[in-house]
Amino acid sequence: MTTYLKTRLDRIPLEIFNQGKLELIDELYAPEYVERSPQPGMPATREGVKQFVTTLRTAFPDLRYTIDDSFEAGDKFVHRVTASGTMTGDFAGMPATGKHATWTEIHIVRVANEHVVEHWGLVQELGMMIQLGVIQAPGRSPVAV
Repeated sequence: MTTYLKTRLDRIPLEIFNQGKLELIDELYAPEYVERSPQPGMPATREGVKQFVTTLRTAFPDLRYTIDDSFEAGDKFVHRVTASGTMTGDFAGMPATGKHATWTEIHIVRVANEHVVEHWGLVQELGMMIQLGVIQAPGRSPVAV
């Protein structure tokens, strides 16, 4: 994968998610883009990505992604990232807790003609929800009700 393409794909966590630059979605994602890990109730399209970014940034206004690792394999590109933020708004049916959390994510995209055409993602949701006090850690009392 070229340095040019890596720089382009790094813009997803660093500019779209960190800065809310939704206009970059139409630039970086192909019109036929398919989200393979869609959020409930959101379309598996570029519009769904825009909705998700808006929802996530509303719930976590101080959201911050850092890229821990990236590599490519054929037409796939992988980001391993750390995300953090304070939940000051409702998110995915969970009321705001006011608590800060840090979690890890792995994102795999398939690229064609320098555009993202597919995405698969894994998020460390259990750890995030425990830190936010949304669920109880095994053997522990909940930190928020």
